[in-house]
Amino acid sequence: MVLRVTGIVLAIIGLATLFMGLQLVMVGGSLAYALIAVGLLVTATLLFLKKRVALPFYAALMWAILIWIIAEVGFDKWQWIPRGNLFALIGLWLALPWVTRALYADDRKSFHPFLGGTVVVMLLLVIGIMFYDPYPQAGTLSNPVTQRKSDAPGQDWTAYGGTNEGQRFSKLDQVNADNVKGLTVAWEYNTGDLRDPAKDASEYTFEATPLKVNNRLYLCTAHNEVHALDPVSGKLAWKYAPEKERSYLQQHQTCRGVSYFSMADNAASATAPAAQCEKRILMATANSRLVALDADTGKLCEGFGNAGVVDLNANMGKIRPHALMQTAAPLVAAGLVIVGGSVMDNGYHSGNPSGVIRAFDTITGKLVWNFDPDRPQDTSPIAPAGQYTQDTPIAWGTLSADAKNQLVYVPFGNASPDELGLQRKEGSNVEQFRDTLVALDLATGAFKWKFQTSNNDLWDRDNPSQPTLMDLGPKGEEKPAILLPTKVGNIFVLNRLTGEPIVPVDEVEVSDKGGVAGERFAKTQPVSRLNFIPEPLKESSMWGMTPFDQMSCRIAFKKLNYTGNPWTPSSERGSIIFPGNIGSFNWGSIAVDPERQLAIAAPVRLAYKYTLIKRTPETQAKRLFTLEDTPYWNENFEGDYAIHIQQFASSLGIPCIAPPWGGMVGVDLTTGKTQWVRRIGNSKNLKTTFLPGQFPVGLPMGMVAHGGPLLTAGGVVFHGATADNFFRAYDVNTGEMLWQYELPAGGQATPSTYVGEDGKQYIVISAGGHGSLGTTLGDSVIAFKVK
Repeated sequence: MVLRVTGIVLAIIGLATLFMGLQLVMVGGSLAYALIAVGLLVTATLLFLKKRVALPFYAALMWAILIWIIAEVGFDKWQWIPRGNLFALIGLWLALPWVTRALYADDRKSFHPFLGGTVVVMLLLVIGIMFYDPYPQAGTLSNPVTQRKSDAPGQDWTAYGGTNEGQRFSKLDQVNADNVKGLTVAWEYNTGDLRDPAKDASEYTFEATPLKVNNRLYLCTAHNEVHALDPVSGKLAWKYAPEKERSYLQQHQTCRGVSYFSMADNAASATAPAAQCEKRILMATANSRLVALDADTGKLCEGFGNAGVVDLNANMGKIRPHALMQTAAPLVAAGLVIVGGSVMDNGYHSGNPSGVIRAFDTITGKLVWNFDPDRPQDTSPIAPAGQYTQDTPIAWGTLSADAKNQLVYVPFGNASPDELGLQRKEGSNVEQFRDTLVALDLATGAFKWKFQTSNNDLWDRDNPSQPTLMDLGPKGEEKPAILLPTKVGNIFVLNRLTGEPIVPVDEVEVSDKGGVAGERFAKTQPVSRLNFIPEPLKESSMWGMTPFDQMSCRIAFKKLNYTGNPWTPSSERGSIIFPGNIGSFNWGSIAVDPERQLAIAAPVRLAYKYTLIKRTPETQAKRLFTLEDTPYWNENFEGDYAIHIQQFASSLGIPCIAPPWGGMVGVDLTTGKTQWVRRIGNSKNLKTTFLPGQFPVGLPMGMVAHGGPLLTAGGVVFHGATADNFFRAYDVNTGEMLWQYELPAGGQATPSTYVGEDGKQYIVISAGGHGSLGTTLGDSVIAFKVK
């Protein structure tokens, strides 16, 4: 009976494997699975016939499979899972005594030496490779420093990136690599601002980096509440809570941070008349308002704009619902508050809000200058009845400023629609600022220089990261540098006074294979010699939890358009874009130690599938992707094509490419060399379609991270952005994980650090989860210290 049942099950598995294996062969894929299927069917037949040769035959098949696995993926244990797990389990079952006795009843044999020995050897081999990982790169960052400069953040954290230079570095060293294991929760605060699943956007995210200044901790929530806390106890001092505008059509319901301004600390306002709100918190909102609050009381600053609020919809022309939003912390510098903006991606083909950069007086809210990408030479304030040019590139990330040289740096991204260029005008002002880092005069907005990071962007290659400023080079020969991470994976290192590359940039040839007719494709794309562009995908790069979802991914890989680089054209049959629109780097940016001249980054490895759907006159205003009560992202109404974007994943909801999907790297900026590489994050809390809820086990595979690192002079990197709800500390020199703490919700935010009145160093992070990543949602702000 046991042989019959085993044979039936094995035959079913063999037929399913043959069915999918032949499909793979028919699209030009590997023969391996079809051959394995034949081996399974032969084994099943031999079992039905009660032939003793079934067991040695399957043992030989196991050895053949092992040889194929090693030839295809080496000793990567994660790649062994889909190729070997099912077939190994079958071998284990066949080696069990009741199967062997059923075949060798007259000999009373309960162990088959060849098959049993094969199973034991392979089990030992699997145990062995559990201790081997080919991905991490061991190394050490050196570059010691003897004295810290005084301009790095210390007691306070006064701007989104620590300072307007965006370094995400603190010279505090009270918490260091030796004592970080002693970190404990000092306090936890709950904002009470939680997502309403019936009304709020699906991408509801708590991504705020708290500021510590004025003996308060300031942060904003997804609904643009501002909370001021006691830095030592976490108790609420005051709260600004505007009426919540809940809408599922809000594409990005988030607030990444607020900014601080003090008249006493700012020379530009030294001659300003006395006014209320001498210390101010500035916030840009999801419904496109600029709000000024008294930093001591939380009350609106009446003299700023219209009773404390500037309407950022002004001079924008007709704006469709939720088409214009603010998600980043505004830049406050030289008595100005400077904002860009975010628009709905691929909602409409035209009539999208302008990407104008605007600078307002921090005291009055009066417009001081504006930089319209279509009219770059005219930065004088627009006339009250004027309108900024629509459909221009936008800068939705946080800007940076060089106070000494009076420059502001704007990381412009794409303009909607992001994946189509059929109507673009080559050589226009709009095109020269698409995906371009721009330096402007801080006082007037006058154009200084630009550097384009992507040519004719057709992939949503925005520049999402806050640029990082530092001086780079040996003592006495330092160059004023600016570092810009990009979605492609480049880290461009430029002279921040001229825009000329410090690290060489190459123009690499790319293919237009598979793109839609009439589209114009750039022949080359810029690639920095400091980059984390992922290796090209191959069929063998496909992954899964079983042979079947891996075969499904292999078949899809062979069918989809893919040119082997990040600039594969979108197509009607579907294209693999790797990295996808989440990018290698996103708004979390990087962290640098300016004295040691090193950088810490967390590049992401996720592929996406882009499919263009031809619009007809009948579907110009009709939804193609959704039901009436769900969002209509990427419809591109009134355009030539709608754009369907989805993660390149199996039917189980797991990425089709093999892990790691995220890592951390340590870079010596004096040489441009990556000294160490680590996987970060585990599979606990991973959302899948084959399990209810989230994956319960934490396998250290390397997870996508959405949020930035914090680097301190104590030699510690703090990072909580991985899709697993953990907050971790790493040794900056080696990348070794030193400490971790499981948060009550996803920590998709960049942490900050400060010293409280008790003299203790605190590390604080917002833990509220990320709707799109699927991490646990919540409303926690948690501070840690060493007792």
